[in-house]
Amino acid sequence: MKHRFHYNILKKLPVIAISCGIAFTGCDKYLDGTQLPSGTIEAGDVYINDNMASTVVTGMFISISQNAGFGGGSGSNLGYVLGLYADELRSTLSGNFADIIFKNAITHSNSGYWSGYYGMLFTANAAIRGINNSTGNLVFKNQWLGEAYFLRALYHFYLVNMYGPVPIVLTPDYTVNNRLSRSPVADVYKQIIADLKLAQSMLPEDYTNGYGAATSSRVRPNKGAATALLARAYLYSGDWENAEIQATEVIGNNRYDTVALSNVFLANSKETIWAVAQRAPARAYEYGFYNGGMPATITPPQGPNSFSVFASASENLVHDFEPGDQRFTEWLRMTTILASGTNPAREVYFPAKYKSPANNVEYQVPLRLAEQYLIRAEARAMQNKGNAAGDLNVIRKRAGLAAVQPGNQTALLAAIAKEKRIELFAEYGHRFFDLKRTGKLDEVMKLVAPTKPATWESFMANWPIPPNDILSNPNLTPNPGYAQ
Repeated sequence: MKHRFHYNILKKLPVIAISCGIAFTGCDKYLDGTQLPSGTIEAGDVYINDNMASTVVTGMFISISQNAGFGGGSGSNLGYVLGLYADELRSTLSGNFADIIFKNAITHSNSGYWSGYYGMLFTANAAIRGINNSTGNLVFKNQWLGEAYFLRALYHFYLVNMYGPVPIVLTPDYTVNNRLSRSPVADVYKQIIADLKLAQSMLPEDYTNGYGAATSSRVRPNKGAATALLARAYLYSGDWENAEIQATEVIGNNRYDTVALSNVFLANSKETIWAVAQRAPARAYEYGFYNGGMPATITPPQGPNSFSVFASASENLVHDFEPGDQRFTEWLRMTTILASGTNPAREVYFPAKYKSPANNVEYQVPLRLAEQYLIRAEARAMQNKGNAAGDLNVIRKRAGLAAVQPGNQTALLAAIAKEKRIELFAEYGHRFFDLKRTGKLDEVMKLVAPTKPATWESFMANWPIPPNDILSNPNLTPNPGYAQ
């Protein structure tokens, strides 16, 4: 049963159903959580001690590995879906789900993020209220609250970037939430920033586990993760000065460093600021999306789809790599599809940031240090600071490219945008979101659309809201352009 925005399934509170099944044998190892009880727990008893509070919060992180845009279903993974929707990926099989997204033909039935994020916002808000109201002795209260505020900010961040103005949900009370109107984008960012400041003030400097103990695992956010997401939120809201300040704090933190291209996505690499681990031992989802054991040469009638690979790197992404860029050989993989009948042989490139078929060698990495350098570069460029190109060149040097020093602000911002396109391709919607926030989406997509082939209209920048949620909330308005 889906968590719709109106939360009718939650009317029986104060019983909270702890999600995810809840007794996962691998959870302790991969999320550093507690032993999770199964079933449901009365809300008044949930937060009576650290073990119980940790159970709820750990369950939220388990949900992220399945939902929140980081799941293993190709239809729910943000990097995969938004890479197809924009200009990073190309579908390899006509008519399937990936092809529908690729051709920008989404409907509300393809837009499950709305219900997923609002369902998880309910859980985060219930945790925040329960932990704040707890009369128990919570030694690690700040950690549990900081993690919940971090997640609430994360969910609102993806909602506002996918749907435009959205309701800001700060309570688990469905009678309140079921009457909320959409808030302006600027107000959503104010809330995101407020939550991240709280998380920043509460989370420890070190990475900690579900027992509050220090750990080498980076799958729960620390202060650095809250700071990194805060830097992004300031950048997206146009607060260049604070974006620079927060990115500088992360860059100066000795817990983080750029690493060799081949090591960036390894579990707990020093470039990782925050990672998402699966609930049980498994290979990274992105390996399956773009590799799946597909050989370097394919003989028809087999094709990429024979290996459950339904998306390749787009031609214009491949074209945008500079000669000598080591990311081209390290993060792209070429497959030759042999000639068949009148069809000549062709070379197709696939994302290859995740290379290992082995379990838990690589984790999904939504926050990493390279982005912080590019955030600071853009923030400095927008302030006309002369040191902006230095941050850009840190990333170029790692890729084996020569330093650049564009002669004016326009050229510098264009160089930063191109570098971000190459560095963060197919990673959690960066390209789509950047095109939207910089006003370049229509320009780019109208050039790309005929090659899909598709038709691009400006309203497609914001995804459709489920009609049932609009019907159940008299104050919720739809995004224009979509059939309701």
